[in-house]
Amino acid sequence: MSSRRAAGAKRRGRLVVISGPSGAGKTSICRALLDQLPDAVWSVSATTRKPRAGEEAKKSYEFVSAEEFERRIRSHEFLEWAEYVGERYGTPRKPVEGFVAAGKSVILEIDVQGGMQVARQVPDSICIFVLPPDRASLRARLEGRRTEAEEQLRRRLERADGEIATARDSGCYPYFVVNDVLEETIDRVKDIIRKENDKA
Repeated sequence: MSSRRAAGAKRRGRLVVISGPSGAGKTSICRALLDQLPDAVWSVSATTRKPRAGEEAKKSYEFVSAEEFERRIRSHEFLEWAEYVGERYGTPRKPVEGFVAAGKSVILEIDVQGGMQVARQVPDSICIFVLPPDRASLRARLEGRRTEAEEQLRRRLERADGEIATARDSGCYPYFVVNDVLEETIDRVKDIIRKENDKA
């Protein structure tokens, strides 16, 4: 998706990829971007996992069966997809392409596997990786959810270490943002998006 455009032509939108380990604050950042950026829209991911408390179908995620997810993979209906802690997540291709054509900033909250797929398929994507201040604070955030047993928590922390290393090594994330004070992190992410759009 080229960012170049003829004089007077409508500006194409951009994909804004927000990745990071579970508990880093990705969802809070994405919600703020949707509230504060006038052209921002949410890319609703499909997932095979069960809804958590407070999540709404087709707003938080599109919750589908493992069989339906597999069918969509075979039909090439995902821009990217990945497996995380035994569940699958994917970005439906068609709505994203429609939003980009309409000049929107499409916010994708996806893991590092998916972010790397998007970065390679759509080189002008704005890819940002959110880091926790340290491992202790990440554990505290995950424990605060009270949604997982100790074994699941341990797996998520191990996964976080791997995700951070993969993101740094991939070359797909030009921006790493430490989420210590949420409001300051949101301002920094907005500034990155503005600067990237000014280059277009």
